[in-house]
Amino acid sequence: MDDFVNMSEVDVAYKILMNNGNPIHYRDLILDVIEKKHKPVQSLSAAISEVYTMINMDSRFQYRGDCMWGLTEWNPPEIKRSTARRTTTVSPKTTSRRREKMFESIQE
Repeated sequence: MDDFVNMSEVDVAYKILMNNGNPIHYRDLILDVIEKKHKPVQSLSAAISEVYTMINMDSRFQYRGDCMWGLTEWNPPEIKRSTARRTTTVSPKTTSRRREKMFESIQE
């Protein structure tokens, strides 16, 4: 597809992962990016390092371990437990007493 030629390397990597739907080994992903971009490569190791750095700095990508990269959007956002509110159970009797006292104070 010639559309890849006009895209940045990280956008091509994003499209590759989206089309694949599963994490890909970083070397396979980067070699696919280089191939799709028709990027002239004097030093393959330098090209791999350059594209790897761009992917590593882009928040759309997530390292999955074992040299595999996927997309951040494939995982649900983490819920931080420390910010979750804890609710205490109040008995109906306590609530009705509070209401009575509040109404009494308003009427006075």
